[in-house]
Amino acid sequence: MGLLASLMFFTRLPWWRLFTVPKEAFEHVVDWWPIIGWLTGGVMGGVFVGGLALGLSPAISALLAIAARLLLTGALHEDGLADFCDGFGGGTSRARILVIMKDSHIGTYGVLGLVLYIGLLWSLMTNIASATQASSAAMWQAGALILLFDVTGKSAASLITGQLPYARTADEAKNQVVYVGRSWQAWLLHSLRCALALALPIALCVYLGLGAVVLLLPVPFIVELLLMLWMRRRLGGYTGDCCGALFLLSELSMYMAWLVLTLNISS
Repeated sequence: MGLLASLMFFTRLPWWRLFTVPKEAFEHVVDWWPIIGWLTGGVMGGVFVGGLALGLSPAISALLAIAARLLLTGALHEDGLADFCDGFGGGTSRARILVIMKDSHIGTYGVLGLVLYIGLLWSLMTNIASATQASSAAMWQAGALILLFDVTGKSAASLITGQLPYARTADEAKNQVVYVGRSWQAWLLHSLRCALALALPIALCVYLGLGAVVLLLPVPFIVELLLMLWMRRRLGGYTGDCCGALFLLSELSMYMAWLVLTLNISS
């Protein structure tokens, strides 16, 4: 039930027409979040590769890939990033941060955060595909990296529910759900889920000659740890918006780390 609830929560596909899931299952959606990366990252990577295969430029293919994931998820994570930027940028106290993040209106920090994020992501995706015009193998490599970065970002962000308490009550939460924390047994089980989620895209990257990407796997988890410490200091916990921001920023760190690694290798 947790996986079905996660599919319903993190995508806009009409799973609810096929299945009925109890409300309690949504308390564990973050546990299955890395697995959902197979779908969201697969769609994003597939659209990117498809665009290149049709002869579109890397820039247009990257834009279409980003748009595809936005449609699939309903921009859920981007909405969280905008609220996170507004709250932590404009809030001067814990109470004020929570109020700002719950406000449906977007502020200056939120706009700037989204512009910078989308701009960076688009630029980095375009850069990854710079060699695809001359090599069909490189085209598939780019798709595999996009899949891996999505899954890795979700795996890193999913750790937050075991590191900090939820900062709101169920009545105060936007979705009326409080994510459940983890016991040590739950931590072990979640570690296995993350390993399972990562196994497929890692194997695909290694098969396509991108084994060096394994060296970058600690990067998003370090980014998540630093952001978690900041949330603990400013908020004493986390919210759903924080989860969205953690995912996008952790994923973005993989793109940036891969660019640095490839530049160093090429030089």
